[in-house]
Amino acid sequence: MAVEWKNLDTLASYEALQKESTVDLASAMTGESGEKRAKTYQIPMAEGLSYNYAAKCVDDRILAALAKLAEEAQLSEKFAALYNGEVINTGEKRLVLHHLCRGQLGEAVQADGTDKRAFYVEQQERIAAFADRVHNGEITNEKGEKFTEVVQIGIGGSDLGPRAMYLALENWAKTTGNMKMSAKFISNVDPDDAAAVLASCDIAHAIFILVSKSGTTLETLTNESFVKDALTKGGFDPAKHMIAVTSETSPLAKNAGYLDAFYMDDYIGGRYSSSSAVGGAVLSLAFGPKVFADFLCGAHEADVTAKETDPLKNPAMLDALIGVYERNILGYGATAVLPYSQALSRFPAHLQQADMESNGKSVNRFGEPVSYVTGPVIFGEPGTNGQHSFYQLLHQGTDIVPLQFVGFRKSQIGSDVVIENSTSQQKLCANVAAQIVAFACGKQDDNKNKDFKGGRPSSIIVGDQLTPASLGALLAHFENKIMFQGFLWNVNSFDQEGVQLGKLLAKKVLAHDTDGALKVYSDLLNI
Repeated sequence: MAVEWKNLDTLASYEALQKESTVDLASAMTGESGEKRAKTYQIPMAEGLSYNYAAKCVDDRILAALAKLAEEAQLSEKFAALYNGEVINTGEKRLVLHHLCRGQLGEAVQADGTDKRAFYVEQQERIAAFADRVHNGEITNEKGEKFTEVVQIGIGGSDLGPRAMYLALENWAKTTGNMKMSAKFISNVDPDDAAAVLASCDIAHAIFILVSKSGTTLETLTNESFVKDALTKGGFDPAKHMIAVTSETSPLAKNAGYLDAFYMDDYIGGRYSSSSAVGGAVLSLAFGPKVFADFLCGAHEADVTAKETDPLKNPAMLDALIGVYERNILGYGATAVLPYSQALSRFPAHLQQADMESNGKSVNRFGEPVSYVTGPVIFGEPGTNGQHSFYQLLHQGTDIVPLQFVGFRKSQIGSDVVIENSTSQQKLCANVAAQIVAFACGKQDDNKNKDFKGGRPSSIIVGDQLTPASLGALLAHFENKIMFQGFLWNVNSFDQEGVQLGKLLAKKVLAHDTDGALKVYSDLLNI
């Protein structure tokens, strides 16, 4: 059957879904009913993770309707078209191949006269060999001393994803003996960012990774100049301290100003690039190539589960369907991502870009306005910190915000203390269990200030421990959820024209080519 790209509101199954009565979540999650749901409304994910959606506003009727929607929207067929190399990024007329960095899902994909899987594997092998040489002391600074730190210079997808992945594995690596080099990140063009990072590292023993696909990203090149200036003033040759991650056609490729260059291409968007050379270089240097390979294996395993045609066996597809139901039928405008793991402290920030840059669109993939809402606002912080920050609004505010919890039974550090008959990890897990039930069921109180209406939906992804493989699976789950939601909304999830206008106007300001309000604000900021 040929794939047809249709707007959500033209599908008969969507119209039928709108007619289904809604679920009384507080009642459904109370007593024996809640116990039964908590046990049965969950499905296995890759790498031992599981997706529990018992506290979502769904029942068997809604799930059956969502399955029909998935079938009519041809979600599985569209995913197959993507990983088999069709032009899915219609805005830029490009293939979408980040899945191919992690493994082959379907047919061999040829582009630019190259087998793209072979190209990505070649870059991974080159990065692995380079990292091993750095770790072994074969590549050193001018004095023959080993590099001990790595600093990534990039912005957007060149920073958020790799930074989140590094922080997620840093303590795990220290505990398991996989810590090779500490890593830091420079992203903001604000000079205070670069200055603070440089002040905190030993630049004599630091290797810098410049990440820019085009080799022309203004913020990144500005920060590179900042770093090169610091190296030169310190008496170091920048060319002996820098590598590039870029495209083969950029001015950074085969450039004597870098120790080496590793390549990406136009078929992997920045926000989907953690499993490419963009994440591979910094993570392989920090933790070793084996750890990065395990991360890719976990992501690939999750990609394989995303091929399942039955939504009740496909966690990413089901998560996407429920999210669209919440957004388009129930009218909820935001989603909070709440990892009960300090290691995932920057994971919500990464997903904020991945989701909002992908599905924050008001026209469909053909450039035609859509008459329904699309991507939600994404925000979040790790628990239990968030409980003492914005959970007040989540529990008792006027808006209902769906929640996506992530939790692990074990910590990464392998040690803990018992205080008042429970460990810190048990206290952490107790909090997330309590929050799920509190949000769903609420609590009646005659004092309306203490009354909790409940009916606030959440899901939880649960795992044993956050490891490279489970992190890869977690990342791929959300990437695939975003993809499936884009298919449902019939938007192009793989371009980001919305970030371009501000860049163009900023260039006009710097060129002093301004008038009207733009000139007033330029003068106000003394530019």
